[in-house]
Amino acid sequence: MTDGIVVSAYDPRWPERFEHMRQRLAPHVAGLAVSIEHVGSTAVPGCAAKPIIDLDIVLSERAALPELISRLARQGYQHEGDLGIRGREAFQAPPAACEHHLYCVVSGTKPHLDHMLLRDYLRQQPAEVQRYSALKMALAQRFTADSEGRAAYSASKSALVEELTARSYAA
Repeated sequence: MTDGIVVSAYDPRWPERFEHMRQRLAPHVAGLAVSIEHVGSTAVPGCAAKPIIDLDIVLSERAALPELISRLARQGYQHEGDLGIRGREAFQAPPAACEHHLYCVVSGTKPHLDHMLLRDYLRQQPAEVQRYSALKMALAQRFTADSEGRAAYSASKSALVEELTARSYAA
């Protein structure tokens, strides 16, 4: 039997873990990155989340992407392409690294704004955080952690994520 998806209550150590990873990455993306941002549910105080830190490396222009890919490859990251989200590039972390998701976005693009606006909106909306957390906890109990289960988990929360993202743009 495959284990279930792990969704944890908010851990106040998540920002510290992000900061450690940001400091480790920063020298390798210096001169390319506008910023390195903590995004996703672990970036929202009080939000339940899979205990995996999401980071966005924000570039000022897409032309810097080949150099970023090269620099990250030297650190053991493998470029995975956009994984179906146009304008957001994903990277597989080196095997020895603590578990995290690393993405690259260009400043001001839809993928960048989706991540930043949703994060910032949820930070200001505790009732929405509770609603989103409750859904994720329920879905984690329902689906397995294999690829099929993870896909079903993501698909099952997508309507609420889209609703919250739309609200973040309206706000």
